[in-house]
This record gives sequence, C-alpha cells and structure tokens, in this order.
Amino acid sequence: MFRKREEATQDQSEGVVERVTSVLGDGINLSGRLTGRGGIRIEGAFEGQIVLNGLLVIGTTGRVTCKHVQANTVIVAGALRGNITADKVEVRSTGRIWGDVTTRTFTTEEGAFLRGQIQMEEQVELEIPEEESGEVSDSEIILRQEKPALAEETEEQKSAPKSKQKTSKKKPKSK
Repeated sequence: MFRKREEATQDQSEGVVERVTSVLGDGINLSGRLTGRGGIRIEGAFEGQIVLNGLLVIGTTGRVTCKHVQANTVIVAGALRGNITADKVEVRSTGRIWGDVTTRTFTTEEGAFLRGQIQMEEQVELEIPEEESGEVSDSEIILRQEKPALAEETEEQKSAPKSKQKTSKKKPKSK
C-alpha cells in the first residue's frame, strides 16, 4: 500500500501524465507523428509514429500501425502492429499485438494475443526529444488533420468570387 503511493508521487514529479487528455474517436483515420506529454486514447485508426511522455490507450475499436511505439504506459484493447517500448504495458482480453515488447512491467488478460517477443528490463529508457515535450491537445490533432482540406477550400473560394466579379464588371460596360 505504501509503495504504490510512493510510485505515484514519483511519476507526478517527473511530469508523466497517467490520464487521458485527448481522444482520437472511432471512425477517424489519422496518419502522421504523435508526440508530446499527455495521455491519448485511440478508438479510430492511426498510422505513423508515436512518442509520448504519458499514457497511450488503444481502445477496443482502435487500430494502430507504428514501426515503434514509445510511451510511459501502453494499454492495448484494440490492435497494434509494431514494436513497443514502455515502462508499463497492459494487454486487455480484446487486445492484439503484432510486434516485440520491451518493458519493465507486463500485464495481460486471458484471451489477449501477442505475436512477438517480450523483453523484460529493470529500467526502460524512452527516447523522447526535449523540444517535443509540449502537451498533446485535441486541437493540435484536429488542425493537422484538417489543414490540407482547408487549404483546398480557400483556393476554390478565392477563384469563385473572382469569376463572378469579372462577369459583373462586363455587364455594366456593355450598357
């Protein structure tokens, strides 16, 4: 009982967030790079790179494809294709992992699937870049997803009013 409180205090002093602060919802497909400090729950599909100073939860409907996932804590209830390096890894009964796991603490429920190797270490060092230690936020993810679509709409909107202006200028000249 005393030991758990001591560990929780230590995690808070290091700035590790052990709660979900952002969600990638079911039906959302996102590809790219997810970095920072915070907790994220993925219920949709993500492909790319994940390096978090915090908690990563892959929900039952979540599908993640990463060459190498790095986070303090990883909880898998969905599907993950890629290697994991984390201080703590939990695989729930609905969880599926295709890849190798390097961790200090490993927990699994009956029915979980793992195709790969588990390497237990006394201490796991995560390679989280210093400049990317900002907190992960919902707005950051949404902006990355919507930027290309907004840029295309803006160009279309700019071209539409110009053609209407040209047409309206020609009509008064002909009178």
